[in-house]
Amino acid sequence: MRREILVSASPQESWVALVEDNQLVEIMFDRPDQDRLIGDIYLGRVDAVIPGIQAAFVDIGTEKAAFLHVSDLLEEGDEDENGGGGGGRRNRNYPPIQDQLKKGQQVVVQVTKEPISTKGPRVTAQVSLPGRFLVYMPFSDHVGVSRKIDDRRERSRLRDMAKAIVPKDSGGVIVRTVGEEVTQETLEREFKRLSERWAKIQRKSKSVKAPALLHREAKLVSGVIRDLFSDKFEGLRVDSKSVYEEIRSYVNEIAPELLDRMHLYEDETPIFDHFGVEEEIRQIFERRVDLPSGGHLVIEQTEALVSIDVNTGRFTGRKDPEKTILKTNLDAAREVAKQLRLRDVGGIIVVDFIDMDRQENRDRVLHELRSHLGRDRARTKAFSISDLGLVEMTRQRVRPSVWQSLTSICTHCDGAGRLYTPATVVRRIERSLVRAAAGGDERKLVVRVHPEVALQVLEEEPGFIKRLGKRTKIRLDLRDDPLLREDQFQLLSGPAETDVTERYATR
Repeated sequence: MRREILVSASPQESWVALVEDNQLVEIMFDRPDQDRLIGDIYLGRVDAVIPGIQAAFVDIGTEKAAFLHVSDLLEEGDEDENGGGGGGRRNRNYPPIQDQLKKGQQVVVQVTKEPISTKGPRVTAQVSLPGRFLVYMPFSDHVGVSRKIDDRRERSRLRDMAKAIVPKDSGGVIVRTVGEEVTQETLEREFKRLSERWAKIQRKSKSVKAPALLHREAKLVSGVIRDLFSDKFEGLRVDSKSVYEEIRSYVNEIAPELLDRMHLYEDETPIFDHFGVEEEIRQIFERRVDLPSGGHLVIEQTEALVSIDVNTGRFTGRKDPEKTILKTNLDAAREVAKQLRLRDVGGIIVVDFIDMDRQENRDRVLHELRSHLGRDRARTKAFSISDLGLVEMTRQRVRPSVWQSLTSICTHCDGAGRLYTPATVVRRIERSLVRAAAGGDERKLVVRVHPEVALQVLEEEPGFIKRLGKRTKIRLDLRDDPLLREDQFQLLSGPAETDVTERYATR
């Protein structure tokens, strides 16, 4: 598999694309107005301790207080190179949070999840500092190796080296995936650098007052190069000379053998256009995703979960319907894994595969889904296919999805994605006018509507105004107003045309 990293950077925004076999599989971006908090370390102040949910809310200076669960106060020996707390640890027994934290107490915390929708950031007191080859955990004594390093001998060698470089009572470390085949001398240098950084953070925490930022995590491009760029990538292409030089200087220090894989992109055609990435980014926002077999997915993101529906579409096969369904579902399993990673969708996900009669076919589809989910850097878990053909799964969510980050709620439909039809608006107007007549206060009303609604009245109900005027005993005047939304109307009363819509409007 040919893998490349494409970087498009400017003072206004930075984009990083991961490409596998000329297909976009992951996209990340950073803008000044998009406050990236993941990995930042703060001195926070406990605003409230809630025993009922065994959690505390901590003021770290953000708009909403950060959420700190009791499970994120204690040591966790999990070989996850991304660090941080959360996950499936809530069922364990912990000392009550009210015995560990008090309102007004200062505590050092690290952001593990960005604010999403109405929720504030999530934080952990189990701080971790990521380096190129190691993750340093100052409050832990755990020494581990990334799960993604499969070779047992290499895992054993790395664990022994890691134990040798960490002095007693100096914290714990996890050797990262990119640390495979690294030397002990390299690990020693990085451990020293990370422990010195932690000492600096501690000193700063004693000289400032909460809430205060103690340490800012690396920016997007720097973080991606640190965490991902290795000999598993064929190349790294950057379209900004200043960013290219900055990355080259960093790579020269940590992995000089990778310098020949770096390329400065200087063509006039934008780098993402040249490699076909721009078009694929646009497709991220589409509900429908076509499959190679002719079927398609329909992806719906909601507040509670993400639903994905699999359809055969125009692909109907020839003879055996079970084979047709199996082929569509296998295509869908691969595409679902790709789309979740590409859209950076997290939380609860339900995939509605087409019903299959044979258990062996269900197992094949589930295996295909899980194997492709294995390429994802985020933690995922997919459960067995139910009798209804549903797969319930979860994907680690640490930040808003690309869709949430780059779009805003439609002011016309308030995020519903639907508008009242012109005929429905006319009926709403009728009910509102009847209500106004019942009040007995109105003698004349001007009804302002969108031109589409006015056209509906003129073409389908030309006697609407005359009929309603007779029924309500109110003088009515219908006017079109292109500045109104398609499903919006206004009732204006009196010579000054005072807006009285809210008084009489109804669904």
